[in-house]
Amino acid sequence: MRSDAQALKGHLDVLLLATLEDGPRHGYAVKEALREGSGGRFDLPTGTVYPALHRLADAGLIAGTWSVTDGRRRRSYRLTAAGKRKLAGERANWREFAAAVTTLLEGVPWPATS
Repeated sequence: MRSDAQALKGHLDVLLLATLEDGPRHGYAVKEALREGSGGRFDLPTGTVYPALHRLADAGLIAGTWSVTDGRRRRSYRLTAAGKRKLAGERANWREFAAAVTTLLEGVPWPATS
């Protein structure tokens, strides 16, 4: 699997929302959660992650607050109610999409029966 931003095109926003589901994280921690949660496959540059976080904040899906830790100023992000709804909807869409692709690739009749 490719590990660059192009491989995640169209999926990065929802993956970033998912990294915030367990609670607020500062920007670098979001980047690390994406890397660790994917077993290192999604080790994206900060130049990809931070603009996406700003885009999500502008869309009202996450909210950021500034704090100072060890003399350094950093911004932490948390999911908003709209972000939680978006994440839930995208998860449902992903499950349906993945089921359809699996059906096509594995030749299982739709809907797949157990």
